[in-house]
Amino acid sequence: LDRSVASNWPWFYFLEDYFFPVCLLVIHFFANLQPLHQELYSMHPSAFFLPTFLEAVRTNTEESIASIMTEPIPGVFSFAMLQPNFCDMLLEEVENFEKWVHAMKFKIMRPNTMNKYGAVLDDFGLEAMLNQFMEEFIAPISKVFYPEVGGGTLDSHHAFVVEYGKDRDVELGFHVDDSEVTLNVCLGKQFSGGELYFRGIRCENHVNSETQHEEMYDYSHVPGRAVLHRGRHRHGARPTSSGLRMNLLLWCRSSVFREMKKYQMDFSSWCGECQREKRERQIQCVKATKHFLGVLEGQ
Repeated sequence: LDRSVASNWPWFYFLEDYFFPVCLLVIHFFANLQPLHQELYSMHPSAFFLPTFLEAVRTNTEESIASIMTEPIPGVFSFAMLQPNFCDMLLEEVENFEKWVHAMKFKIMRPNTMNKYGAVLDDFGLEAMLNQFMEEFIAPISKVFYPEVGGGTLDSHHAFVVEYGKDRDVELGFHVDDSEVTLNVCLGKQFSGGELYFRGIRCENHVNSETQHEEMYDYSHVPGRAVLHRGRHRHGARPTSSGLRMNLLLWCRSSVFREMKKYQMDFSSWCGECQREKRERQIQCVKATKHFLGVLEGQ
């Protein structure tokens, strides 16, 4: 940026006096963070993923991907995904980051507005690896199972680890995610409780509508096992009654879908309440048609 040109813009002085120095300070600050497991910072598929998962994704057919999945309710998929050693290393890396932040008296950025504990993984150098994680190993699955919500055009992510247990978050309230597709993988450790409960997929207009009985499902976490669902699938986490539970969350987003959604009015391809309203309109239309035909026959 040419200083003679930029200095004509009022906001340049704000950048020069505040933003640039802060950026330099942050860069210098994080340059002193020493990774515990350097191998986590680049993609090593065979070390990260279970062979069954790797083979299914690399074959990259609907049949191969479906072969490793269970679908307990429509739109929620569960499958064995991560190597135990990868889970352990990631947990240790997060703990290393948290200890370093505490020692440096630096305030850690929490994952979202609902979780008070955990860490954003992109904040300490894992962004490139996790972007590859999404593009090469989540996008092929999302393209098959979630095409109607941008599953085939995922182009950004928000990755974080959450912590539940004593002196941590205990539970998570009913909500939807800021994502098109969410990957949730339990990393460990020893715990009981903490079930993930699902209550139906909803668009913005119907997010607070009633839950139908067939939409209710509770999922019990198993270390290394993933659950994949639409971001708009309403859910929450029951209390973790003992131990410590830590989960990896990858919110996958599509800028294309978000732009297209601005011009849509009907979301019946994925919103449960929109689907019910559409069925009800069709039923009323059929009834009205039958009534009209009956009147004509009686004349």
